[in-house]
Amino acid sequence: MDILQRSARYIDEDLYEGAGLVNRPTTELSELGNGIALIEAFSHVVTFRTDDGLVLFDTSLAAFAGGVLTSLRKWSSDPIADIIYTHGHVDHVGGAGAMLAEAAGNGARRPRVIGHENVKPRFDRYELTNGYNWLINARQFAPANELKMGGDPAGERRFGPDPFVYPDLSVGERLSMTTGGLNVELRHGIGETDDHLWAWMPEHKAICSGDFVTWVFPNAGNPQKVQRYPLEWARTLREMAALEPELLLPAHGLPVAGSARIRKMLLTIAEALEFLVRETLAAMNAGARLDEILHKVRLPATLLEKPYLRPVYDEPEFILHNIWRLYGGWYDGNPARLKPAPDNELSAEIAKLAGGALTLARHALELSQSGQHRLACHFAEMAVQADPENREAHSARAQVYQVRRQSEPSLMAKGIFGGAERDSAKKV
Repeated sequence: MDILQRSARYIDEDLYEGAGLVNRPTTELSELGNGIALIEAFSHVVTFRTDDGLVLFDTSLAAFAGGVLTSLRKWSSDPIADIIYTHGHVDHVGGAGAMLAEAAGNGARRPRVIGHENVKPRFDRYELTNGYNWLINARQFAPANELKMGGDPAGERRFGPDPFVYPDLSVGERLSMTTGGLNVELRHGIGETDDHLWAWMPEHKAICSGDFVTWVFPNAGNPQKVQRYPLEWARTLREMAALEPELLLPAHGLPVAGSARIRKMLLTIAEALEFLVRETLAAMNAGARLDEILHKVRLPATLLEKPYLRPVYDEPEFILHNIWRLYGGWYDGNPARLKPAPDNELSAEIAKLAGGALTLARHALELSQSGQHRLACHFAEMAVQADPENREAHSARAQVYQVRRQSEPSLMAKGIFGGAERDSAKKV
């Protein structure tokens, strides 16, 4: 079964057989007809054959560039004419250096690199916060994947390629271009990022959607990253659907063929994002605090059951935080948290009332064993903050977060809880 048949089966039958059959970082190339190919990697590389050479959308991570180029060259020996960044996340731009190096080694013209005008500020910000980004991505993707988020094969603690390959041509809201007979309409949209381009190829009736479609619940709430834009994301999906594309080429997940099938998918994802924004804003306008919204707003299960909306990476609860931050700022409505006491001082006072840090730690274990994982984590945190060197408290904290990690569906939650588990395990 080829990847277009697989995606059709999943969408038509609302069938889910696991994330590993949808997002497959194999570096294998699939030809999709009419000089179009997709290479599955950490983020995919989509390529179009033109009279002037290959047009590539994205380059995947630096660690995947070798495999991507090997598969690409089995398909075509044509030089790379253009590299178009859908956006500046490192899993989309990290392989650009290897592709420029290949061209230089072959004596070919340097590929032109195209990106939105906000890609440059993004790369500049990554340099300013490189250590922070390395740490949060190491936590999110776990130690085994730390190298993949960097750019140095020797394992330097760096986030992204060194150096970043900046665009030669920056795009604003729209750009129509022609390369070797291929007409490409680049359009700007904000969603996961503020520097996102998606492309419409009218002759092929094809869309390169970048991360607007990922075959997981939209990454619009990542707790460790900058602002996302869920309502604008939904508007872009509706704009795509209005073009009635016959081929959808995402940067993660499976390509999709068939205008009715693509329309169904795009509009369903838009509906899920719009629901979360609508319900959150209604609660905010009624005076609700963030805490109330987080435990009240729930997406209908029928949407979460879609094979392309499973919360295996991001999840709806995290998106509620980003909606609040976008429309309401960082104050969550609880006056005690406007200018709070230090966590360790508050925890010490609570431990004093409870009879000591170990009382809190043991209660955390009891709560965890009874399935009250959210409460258990609060008590585990207070125990180690009240007595940071207490090995029994750290043992309890590690156990609580191990159970919590195993109970969570999303990679983001698993990463953060797993990081807490490892931190305390080191102190036992």
